[in-house]
Amino acid sequence: MRSAIHDVFGDPAAVLYLADMPLPEPAAGDVRIRTILSPIHNHDLWTVRGAYGYKPILPAIGGSEAVGFVDAVGAGVDKTLIGKRVVAAGVHGTWAEQFTAPAASLVPVPDVISDEAAAQLIAMPFSAISLLESLHVEPGDWIIQNAANGAVGKTLAMLAHSRGIHMINLVRRDGGIDELSAFGIGNAVSTAASDWKAKVRAMVGDAPIRAAVDSVGGVASNDLADLLGENGLLVSFGTAAGKPMQIASRAVIFKQLTIKGFWGIKVSAAMPAEERRRLISELITRVASGEVKLPVEAAYDITEIAEAVKSSLAPGKAGKVLLKL
Repeated sequence: MRSAIHDVFGDPAAVLYLADMPLPEPAAGDVRIRTILSPIHNHDLWTVRGAYGYKPILPAIGGSEAVGFVDAVGAGVDKTLIGKRVVAAGVHGTWAEQFTAPAASLVPVPDVISDEAAAQLIAMPFSAISLLESLHVEPGDWIIQNAANGAVGKTLAMLAHSRGIHMINLVRRDGGIDELSAFGIGNAVSTAASDWKAKVRAMVGDAPIRAAVDSVGGVASNDLADLLGENGLLVSFGTAAGKPMQIASRAVIFKQLTIKGFWGIKVSAAMPAEERRRLISELITRVASGEVKLPVEAAYDITEIAEAVKSSLAPGKAGKVLLKL
């Protein structure tokens, strides 16, 4: 089967290439899925670089999420799943014509959701809704995030709005405000302006900012800590700046802040099954209704893996880059 693989760790655009790999057979409890579309996530590229939370055994097929049709089942799996359109995430080797996944992890896709939206339905959106859930905020509360025009940032903003939660959405350039506006996302502030913190404070008025999501790191972490209210929560979700969080002790001490990390894989693995079903059901409902939009920047054939990776890394994308199988 055609697959995008790497046999060394390094620059994804340089080390990924097309190869024929053996067709996988589903083990007990697993299914095999014939891939339709698979997204290129940032964590997929960090995995290829060898710098993510785990390292696959080489040679490895890239990718961790896809939509497709079940075409075979392993022992103990209901055979009526064959032919069903499903999404699988948190798996390995989805940048291939076929891959295997645990049957228990599959999410059936209703007809109202397109292949393009379904391909990216779980990994980033589920991280976003799980992250929002972990903030323990209520309708009417204020929260803040940076990197708001990223894939997770947009989804988090749309989910917060749908729940009646007020979110300040920080972007690093003025053009990012228009990008968010195109998705119906407001309360956007560009940190390129010298008075951006004053703008944030004017938006919230006397209300405290109860939680902050940091996807940048470096000095941006301190900016969020400075804006948080008493007993605020600062969650580290990513490090786009590639630098350690730099936070002055003054805000931490005198505001009695809590600082914690969020890794979706760990959170999802520890989540009770009923809570996971509830959150996925909410996601599907909000995507189907249009409250949460999952746009696509471009879809490339798997033979164009290098071009697809370059497109995924380009700034100012309107949506996800997908691989067609």
